[in-house]
Amino acid sequence: MSLNWKYQESFAGRHIGPDEHELKSMLEALGASSLDAFIGQVVPSAIRSPEPLRLGAAQDEHELLAVLEGIAAKNQLFKSFIGLGYFDTHTPNVILRNIFQNPGWYTQYTPYQAEIAQGRLEALLNYQTMVMDLTGLEVANASMLDEGTAAAEAMALALNVKGEKGGAFFVSDTCHPQTLDVVRTRAEPLGVEVVVGDHRTVDLASKKFFGALVQYPATDGVVHDYRAFASEVHAFGGLLIMATDLLALTLLTPPGELGADVAVGSAQRFGVPMGYGGPHAAFFATKSAYTRLMPGRLIGVSEDAQGRRALRMALQTREQHIRREKATSNICTAQVLLAVIAGMYAVYHGPKGLKAIAERVHGLTTLLAKGLEKLGHKPKHAEFFDTLRVELTPQQVRAVLAGAESKGLNFRRIDERSIGLSLDETTRPSDVETLLSVFGAWQSQGSSLESLGEGLVSPVQAGLQRKSAYLTHQVFNSYHSETEMLRYIRRLESRDLSLTHSMIPLGSCTMKLNATAEMIPVTWPRFGGLHPFAPTSQAAGYKVIFEQLERMLSEVTGFAGCSLQPNAGSQGEYAGLLVIRAYHQNRGQGHRDVCLIPSSAHGTNPASAVMAGYQVVVTKCDDQGNIDIADLRARADEYKDRLAALMVTYPSTHGVFEEGIKEICALIHERGGQVYMDGANLNAQVGLMKPGQLGADVCHINLHKTFCIPHGGGGPGMGPICVAQHLTKFLPGHPVITTGGGEAIGAISAAPWGSASILLISWMYMSMMGGEGLTRATKVAILNANYVAKRLDAHYPVLYRGKTGGVAHECIVDLRPLKKTAGVEVEDVAKRLMDYGFHAPTVSFPVAGTLMIEPTESESQAELDRFCEAMISIREEIREIEEGKAPRDNNVLKNAPHTARVLTAPEWNRPYSREKAAFPARWVHESKFWPAVGRLNNVLGDRKLVCSCPPMEDYLTPVPPKAA
Repeated sequence: MSLNWKYQESFAGRHIGPDEHELKSMLEALGASSLDAFIGQVVPSAIRSPEPLRLGAAQDEHELLAVLEGIAAKNQLFKSFIGLGYFDTHTPNVILRNIFQNPGWYTQYTPYQAEIAQGRLEALLNYQTMVMDLTGLEVANASMLDEGTAAAEAMALALNVKGEKGGAFFVSDTCHPQTLDVVRTRAEPLGVEVVVGDHRTVDLASKKFFGALVQYPATDGVVHDYRAFASEVHAFGGLLIMATDLLALTLLTPPGELGADVAVGSAQRFGVPMGYGGPHAAFFATKSAYTRLMPGRLIGVSEDAQGRRALRMALQTREQHIRREKATSNICTAQVLLAVIAGMYAVYHGPKGLKAIAERVHGLTTLLAKGLEKLGHKPKHAEFFDTLRVELTPQQVRAVLAGAESKGLNFRRIDERSIGLSLDETTRPSDVETLLSVFGAWQSQGSSLESLGEGLVSPVQAGLQRKSAYLTHQVFNSYHSETEMLRYIRRLESRDLSLTHSMIPLGSCTMKLNATAEMIPVTWPRFGGLHPFAPTSQAAGYKVIFEQLERMLSEVTGFAGCSLQPNAGSQGEYAGLLVIRAYHQNRGQGHRDVCLIPSSAHGTNPASAVMAGYQVVVTKCDDQGNIDIADLRARADEYKDRLAALMVTYPSTHGVFEEGIKEICALIHERGGQVYMDGANLNAQVGLMKPGQLGADVCHINLHKTFCIPHGGGGPGMGPICVAQHLTKFLPGHPVITTGGGEAIGAISAAPWGSASILLISWMYMSMMGGEGLTRATKVAILNANYVAKRLDAHYPVLYRGKTGGVAHECIVDLRPLKKTAGVEVEDVAKRLMDYGFHAPTVSFPVAGTLMIEPTESESQAELDRFCEAMISIREEIREIEEGKAPRDNNVLKNAPHTARVLTAPEWNRPYSREKAAFPARWVHESKFWPAVGRLNNVLGDRKLVCSCPPMEDYLTPVPPKAA
């Protein structure tokens, strides 16, 4: 027996689903002799990259984790008192293990199929209720990307309420600097003038102010009473936006009671690690009058086909990717996983627990203020919650900062004469003593914390202390033991279908494996515990990750530069377009304002273009789904003097490789424009072609698709941009930590590197795969899609194909004829798939009445066959309707999905068996996923919007069941 002592297990073999036997089987079914030969047939040679990826060899996952531990050790974990909207926190271990580290929660898709997403929808409804209660406002969404972008979105809402273009927007000089910069970035292309000043002295009559933004508590800690300012803003017809802090609002009068029209902020300190900037769920709350203008996703209460309460995403026609060029926001995603964690933090602690945490933080801050005063350093502001501003001489500032550093502490240097100190949930009395020791030998004054704390009362005036109740709903008052909390989390998880159950074949969404080795480092303290504004010298480990990941992404895309700052795909689109805008302005071509977008483009494209200040001109596609080059050329000629950019998705949204892509890019360049390539379908490019070689100038990369950051139920995501050499100097900057090019555009995200901690996932994935593994993954993704297309074509015609008859990494199957022959809608098939244990493919996008299927490289042939068999079985059920064997209005499709409650009802009067309804395939007998509710009543949910936890009597009142 010979021994292979050099054997090393390949991670690529774990990530890629089909084994060699299955690959051979699928290739035979497609009539191909080998994988390379097959790719040669499907992918046009004219677009293929001439050289392989130069990313080095794949690394063993166990060895790489050890390497990453060494990189993590380069990060210095100082105790942070910087504040600025980021705080250390304790993630309850029951939430850490059972949500944050649980693929049953982080591999879920956006809850568009509500019947199999009821657990996550309830968790988000809890989050919305928490935000509404604490802010004192009437409606809240299911999370935003970060506090800075939430504030910018609030500004856009105020502008849309005004209903006019341009105008002036006031921002208090006590707002966080990163928030101000993101607002400025967003305002400029919209023609909005941002005026920064003191809210107490600004003359609102001097300009046409449509809104104002203030911070509560302010960035340096002071707690202002904004009632009079709110009245003044309203008197001039504007809206008051308040950036605020949820923990502070357990003790302070909420924004809604102070006159705010919108409240925004971050839920990070509710159990979510700082992660050097993210990901964190921001919140957005407003008055019900502005619900339809509110950005982001909104969870509402409706009922199912049996009349029982059910949750869904409400008012979806508000969403920007549906409104396209009429959008008022470009937000496509959210921070669902992090919103779930923050909401569960509130459920676990409850109102009493949150108030106790807040009182401890506030009390320790008050103790610190008294101790500093004893040392002769009385804080500037008398009223505060958790942050103090200490004014010193420049020499004292330098000495204090040096003393803090020697003790492993980070303070905020506000300016050369001021230091900021922010306390948080993790601060203990011993920390306060350490802080005081940095400012002087306070114990020599004969003081102790015990003596300072005698009769301690809040310094906040009575008129700003909270009187109203919050979190009164039973869900926030029931699960405070770990046993009960664990069961609640698991109960909700059981109502959601995720990648732990079956493939999620969503076209353009790329639901591939999120390997455990990729996920493990995200919660390591050396990565999770860093404040985003800590000195960069303390983040040497992150620097290594950033530099290596930027190089890898640049190699994959064929571009010269990269920015990791955009923290969503939509933000990457927006950043790329602003970089192009800055390039034209730099060349004296700032008048170029037309963006050409093919009709097949993702809805985020026109929305982002509008937000970037462009006029959108839609171009045609031909009958094969390709860009109509003749029409594109005509439009480019028509607007050649104003042409700024073309936005193109490649492969196309129709799932084919357009052979004319290089010609398309060239004709745009010849007319002075730039080419923006949407990276949503990069999963079909990696290792085979590069956007930079195809002729694009910039592309964004959905790391939550191609490079394995999980979707988390609708977020987090990351959307870095890569750009050609001539655009590198315009890459996004940041006001606190220097990033970007020499002529950087403003900040896109609140943190310098966006959601930095989840960049580790893509770094791990790319390093473990290596160039060869990534290329093979692309080939298998294309193979899997073609195999599915081949198996389904006889049953559901594939709508678009390339010249050689193949598709790219996804295919669109046409269900439109079934409406005529059987009265079956695409939604009926989507719901029936739930009975077979599958999430539906993408419904009615980009073509109404179709399904867009993307199997990804992570799915084995066995799983692909199971899905195809389900689809074929459903086609046979449709044939029964066509042949008159089943009624058109009362059949397994129209009544799907079938819940356990329906199946076990005493009466059964449907024209098919219970067995057929619930167990239509052999594998369902072995492992059955039960939809938690029947088909949703979408019309009711929009007509009667309820977006907070309903009163408990709704739960206690039995609903008369409808006929089974």
